[in-house]
Amino acid sequence: MSSPRYLVGIDLGTTHTVVACCPISSALQNETVKIFDIDQLIAPGEVARKPLLPSFRYHPTPGEIPSEQCVLPWDVQPVDGDFPEAIIGEYARELGAKVEGRQVTSAKSWLSHTGVDRNQPILPWAAAKGVKKISPVIASASYLNHVRQSWDYHHPDAKLAQQDVVITIPASFDEGARALTVEAAKLAGLHNIVLLEEPQAVCYDWYARHHNEAESLLKDIPLLMVCDVGGGTTDLSLIRVSYQNERLQLDRIGVGDHLMLGGDNLDLALAHLAESNLNGNGKRLNAAALSKLIQQARLAKEQLLADHAPEQATITLLGSGAKLIGGSRSVPISQAQVREIALDGFFPVSASNAYPSQRQSAVVEFGLPYASDPAVSKHLAKFISDHDIICREALKQAGAEPEEDVAAVPPAVLLNGGVFNSNILTKRIADVFTHWRNDGVTLLDNPHPDLAVAYGAVAYGKARHGAQLKIGGGSARSFFLELDNQSPPSGICLLPRGTEESKEILLSDRKFALTLGEPVRFHLFATNEYAPINAGEIITLDHPHMVPLPPFIVTLDSETDRESLAANQKDRVSVTLACQLTEVGTLQLECIDTENPAKRWQVEFSVRKAATAIPDDQATAQDTTVVAALQQATEAIQKAYGGSKKHADDKPVKTLRHDLEKSLGKREAWEMSHLRPLADTFIESKKRRRRSVAHEQNWFKLAGYTLRPGFGDPVDNWRINQIWPLYQQNLQFHQSVQSWNEWWIFWRRVAGGLNQIQQETIYKDIAKYIHPSASRQPKLTKELQERGYEQMVRLAASLENISFEKKLQLIEWLFSRLQKPQYAQAHWWAIGRIASRFPLYGSRHNLLSGQHIVYCLPELLDADWREEPEIALAAVMMTRKTGDRTLDIDEALRQQVINKLQTSKVPDSWISMVAEVKVLSQEENQRVYGDSLPRGLMLLE
Repeated sequence: MSSPRYLVGIDLGTTHTVVACCPISSALQNETVKIFDIDQLIAPGEVARKPLLPSFRYHPTPGEIPSEQCVLPWDVQPVDGDFPEAIIGEYARELGAKVEGRQVTSAKSWLSHTGVDRNQPILPWAAAKGVKKISPVIASASYLNHVRQSWDYHHPDAKLAQQDVVITIPASFDEGARALTVEAAKLAGLHNIVLLEEPQAVCYDWYARHHNEAESLLKDIPLLMVCDVGGGTTDLSLIRVSYQNERLQLDRIGVGDHLMLGGDNLDLALAHLAESNLNGNGKRLNAAALSKLIQQARLAKEQLLADHAPEQATITLLGSGAKLIGGSRSVPISQAQVREIALDGFFPVSASNAYPSQRQSAVVEFGLPYASDPAVSKHLAKFISDHDIICREALKQAGAEPEEDVAAVPPAVLLNGGVFNSNILTKRIADVFTHWRNDGVTLLDNPHPDLAVAYGAVAYGKARHGAQLKIGGGSARSFFLELDNQSPPSGICLLPRGTEESKEILLSDRKFALTLGEPVRFHLFATNEYAPINAGEIITLDHPHMVPLPPFIVTLDSETDRESLAANQKDRVSVTLACQLTEVGTLQLECIDTENPAKRWQVEFSVRKAATAIPDDQATAQDTTVVAALQQATEAIQKAYGGSKKHADDKPVKTLRHDLEKSLGKREAWEMSHLRPLADTFIESKKRRRRSVAHEQNWFKLAGYTLRPGFGDPVDNWRINQIWPLYQQNLQFHQSVQSWNEWWIFWRRVAGGLNQIQQETIYKDIAKYIHPSASRQPKLTKELQERGYEQMVRLAASLENISFEKKLQLIEWLFSRLQKPQYAQAHWWAIGRIASRFPLYGSRHNLLSGQHIVYCLPELLDADWREEPEIALAAVMMTRKTGDRTLDIDEALRQQVINKLQTSKVPDSWISMVAEVKVLSQEENQRVYGDSLPRGLMLLE
């Protein structure tokens, strides 16, 4: 491949995508960075080159827009999984403001949303019927692909894939979102990229514009804060200013948590205001109509927050279909209203110790979990408080440390993002910081908030070539590996804070014995405390700023034949550890064989697509009492399922649950730290479950209980792989109905760990029994009675990963089955479970829509909920409030359900689930999902 000729920076933004570039030459430091104008449709048949490519897609109906009016200068080659008819850019944004349900927005926000499968076709979220859908990854790739094709058209002899490309991401992006961004780039044909945090890019741009005078401009500023409020996220970073050998040095010393709060939220708030004025009767627009209104609200916001703004603007909601113009409605919105919402709601002058409100659940619109408190000022205050120690350290070195009871507020702020195109909002942020400091604040200039990130990405490229100052800081945190059997809990430093990217840290003085062929877990901790520490140093982990991370998991391949090992013998290897921070900004950990240093095993973070929290007790050292009790319980399992078949005894099996509770207490109180070691012992004995009916029934009963809900522990994927072959083997003692019941309950309990193919395999096997025609076939009727039909139904309803079409099919069958009262309780529970508004583990895009619920509800409302409370519970599960209009029923119907619940004397908690967005208690989880969750495992809804 030829050497790159250009440095290219791509700001893959929520609202806009921007590209900057400069030639690579011997005088690189002085090369002018320019914005690359991107070709795009701006009207039917009209192509123009613009500095901003709106990050919007429009999916037209066949024949809606003649193909000759959608021609670009190049032959469009969509990425794999996309289609060529999609319109990207300015024209797509304008069309989405007129036509419902065909516009893809906020793809970047979806990349970081762990509650959905980001590789599934889920966008547009509020899609009209028949609209083609794509995944967030494909949407992001399509913008990069459009950029690449535009670049290649204008640079046929210097294709973009051959250039030095930097793509920017929020500093708060987690491991998964970073990996998905890289995946999107590869789909777009960009295989060799570097990722850069956006706040750093803004700082690079500032320095590039002021490199000749930067030292004098920053001489009295020891610490500055970068506040980047974009369309979808608020991204915060701290930059320390210091001097080494009298030369300026900038170091990024802190980054904020992921905060889904930005200009989109302000647009949404204005759209809500316009909606209430349009619909005086309180009736809400559907999600697709609201999306159109948001685009109009955005235009009004930009007008009314400008310096010379008019007194009011008009927001127009166009009609649909043939009534596009004739069915339009308009509402005025005043300058005062917009400024009140923006200033008082999003940027209030709050106290330095006023932090965001901690509601039970975040605000949700169009499936995205926005920050529950929209006050950006409060989030800034919380960020400063979280980084108090390092802020004080930086200020202290400059002799400017505040009093102990005064917030350590940085004396300078660098603002970026589209909202700061408004001088009103820029001044308000300055007022907030001045109020906190009781002193002035320096606002570093940023003449182009929409372009600074792309410019800065190229400046970073220059720094990588040694042509300008490189911002240091490396890792924003120190990372520690917890050591076993230490009291108090202690950890060894793997990678000290400030370690630069790609610098490998070898812990050659520390050796670890690891078992091969089995998953090994590494408990990691991190802290952003600014304290000098060296790699290999051991400290206690009881500091308040020490945060447990998702564990690293690895299964080291064994070259030894497992059968050749003696009973209970482990195949172990001695290793040392190597650690480094990659250019992507992720932690890379490798195990190195001490006997053969060329042999390495890479360890990766356990990143789960569903939003679940790793139990907080998993990272703590266990006291000796718990260890002894767990050992007793393990021995009880081994006794029940040990020995030879010839000397098998049913008694230890029949008393096993009692024996386990004798050691560990009532099983409802068993925590994840108890459950998974027990599950591992059961898995080791899986071959011996077939010794008798009692062995088999109790194995499935207890193994399923210890492994529920199939996820929550980093090693659960491995455990599921160990038990899935049992499904193909089927039951040994299949004559017993109780055995079948335990079989189906087992698979329901672990269903959360099964993938779609596995779940659809199960569904295929049981669907024939649930199909209404089964009652007309004597053979099937007999089998379903003998094989535990009720538990089959509950299992089928719990398979959240099966296709949407199969869910619709299943719920139709169950309603048909209700014509006969037999099994009615199981059928109603299953209907509620399938139509639940909150998945236990599945992707939110795969839920039945609000329209499906409206279609189903009349039959429930006709029933007597006092006499049949199971129907009331189904109604609660189907109408729980989410805040997402694609999932929620309208308010009038919601009130009807609430009224009926109130007169049916159901628990108050049921009513609150329907009336407000509410996180379930453990008891409520058990009722709604059919089983309790392990203690310590929390679902993030």
